[in-house]
Amino acid sequence: MRNIIYLFVLFLSAAPSSLLWGQQALIPLPVEVQWHDKNLSLKNGVVIEKTSSHLQREATVLHSILQGWGVTVHSTSKKKLPTITLQIDKGLGVREEGYVLDINQQGITVKSPSAKGVFYALQTLRQFKLNRGGIQYVSIKDEPAFSWRAFLIDVGRNFQPLEMIKEQVDIMARYKLNVLHFHFTEDIAWRLQSDKYPGLTDASVMTRWKGLYYTKEDLKELIRYCSDRYITLLPEIDMPGHSAAFRRYFGVDMQSDSGMMYIKELLSEFRTNFPELEYLHIGGDEVKITNMNFMPEITKYVEQIGYKKTIGWEPGSNLSPQTIRQLWMGGPKLIEEKGDKVYIESKHLYINHMDPLESVTTIFHRKIGEVDREHANLLGATLCPWPDRAVAQPRDMFFQSAIYPSILAFAERIWRGGGRAGWISNILSKDDPHYSDFVDFERRLLLHKELYFESLPFPYVKQTGIEWELIGPYDNGGDIHKAFEIEKEPFADGLRVYKVVEGGTVILRHWFGSIIETAIPDPKPNTTWYARTKLWSAKKGLKPFWIGFNDLSRSYKTDSPQLNTWDNKGSEVYVNGQRINPPSWKQAGQEGDLEIPLVDEGYAFREPTYVQLERGWNEVLIKIPVAEFRGRTWENPVKWMFTFIPVEQKK
Repeated sequence: MRNIIYLFVLFLSAAPSSLLWGQQALIPLPVEVQWHDKNLSLKNGVVIEKTSSHLQREATVLHSILQGWGVTVHSTSKKKLPTITLQIDKGLGVREEGYVLDINQQGITVKSPSAKGVFYALQTLRQFKLNRGGIQYVSIKDEPAFSWRAFLIDVGRNFQPLEMIKEQVDIMARYKLNVLHFHFTEDIAWRLQSDKYPGLTDASVMTRWKGLYYTKEDLKELIRYCSDRYITLLPEIDMPGHSAAFRRYFGVDMQSDSGMMYIKELLSEFRTNFPELEYLHIGGDEVKITNMNFMPEITKYVEQIGYKKTIGWEPGSNLSPQTIRQLWMGGPKLIEEKGDKVYIESKHLYINHMDPLESVTTIFHRKIGEVDREHANLLGATLCPWPDRAVAQPRDMFFQSAIYPSILAFAERIWRGGGRAGWISNILSKDDPHYSDFVDFERRLLLHKELYFESLPFPYVKQTGIEWELIGPYDNGGDIHKAFEIEKEPFADGLRVYKVVEGGTVILRHWFGSIIETAIPDPKPNTTWYARTKLWSAKKGLKPFWIGFNDLSRSYKTDSPQLNTWDNKGSEVYVNGQRINPPSWKQAGQEGDLEIPLVDEGYAFREPTYVQLERGWNEVLIKIPVAEFRGRTWENPVKWMFTFIPVEQKK
């Protein structure tokens, strides 16, 4: 028997930025970095040495960084001022996107084999903060583990204004992502203007966000915007599946002879309008292939009209051997460096299936393709926040899927490589060698939230240091409401602790089952478990908490909870012996429907739950029953988990 009480102190989250300078919290963390004790004084300004004509874009970025620091740039100076040098250097021993950044008594030197490497070095420099007018000496040698570092935006299902897309592109660039996967065709809508078939974007052809689409000028502007930030825009014209909007307009199936004629005309027009694009994603997923010649012929046609490469989903249709495979499920667990197929990883990188806190933990530990770095058959990965379910406002997606915290976790992993084998959903145990890596990353993440995302949605709070004792299992005989003695005395002697887990979110079993490592390796149905901890409050009063038992997936048609319940599994929360009432759900008992937006079903996009705390130590008990692991329908999967964590309200 164990009689250890694990506890956490309320509201002791990340240290204030005044104590942690930005350069000590870089994301992604450089591969090699050596800090030195001295600082370079910038109080009197700097001189920028003559910059190559090939680096004018980067010189502009440098000026914006110095302006943000409040540092004066002198063209010449009689005084001995620090100099800043940007150089192309092919002999550094790093990959094309790599760089060397040195800050010493002479000034700041940036070197890279390419202009884009200089750009990435400046994104690292941008994160530095001045300390009494000085900047810390450092030597950095850095390069990405993967050359394909992509983020997907699905505007086919839910339209996003162009300025919102640019905002995400800016975040991508700052954290060194380099491919924007632009998914603009769907069953719901075809959202790009066509000259030959203008009716394709008519409101009557759309089923959601009717009449909203992008003009040719919009897409050209977005391509330029991405290019200026060394981001490749990858358009996806999904074929032959996800094409109901195409079928509604043309009145034919895409795989028919006439359908193939129409899609070729659209592809030719697209190529003519946007000749600078080299890659085209041709889809191929979630469709019954009735014409086995469709994908080979379309692939050949796309290549004939000038595209460098095609990319398609796997599993999916009969892709041609030369088409790059984007894995979304199945496929090889370990992508080996052999054979003629080339892959992009997206397996378990769908954040629409993850709760906000879970997404950061999972993505940070995710080993891309189960290898440490890119090889001939694995280019990298794409992070995907599929918003299958309608949203009331585009910004809702950023709260429901924790887009910005997820991008930062992904940026760290895809740049540095490595990670943990298998798919991890919870914070690792303290005795695991990777545990301290996550603790350090969370510290850096929270500082970035404070410094750079104050006005943007960033649903993540500190969850390390919150420790729970799991107690169970208790056989509930299929009665999820059955009570056990622990509910009367949660901290009584004699209760056997199964294990200690850490985190604001703890997953006992994912709906993907044994594929994902969770807190209970082989859980049994018809059991009840409990999690207990103690928390300290400096004074008595109501305090805000995120509490939940699975934010509904943005893909499945999951039912909303019934009134006076937290979920359909019988979960409960007790603080100091008092039951914490669930929210008064606005859509209580609503049967799952992808066309009905979520409004308060997730802890990160509803008002926090206020809990009465006593001064001193407070006892917390979470009840987590489960009956069957099979949902009411396949679109109501059982994800067995809980979230309980204090949050600070913005003033």
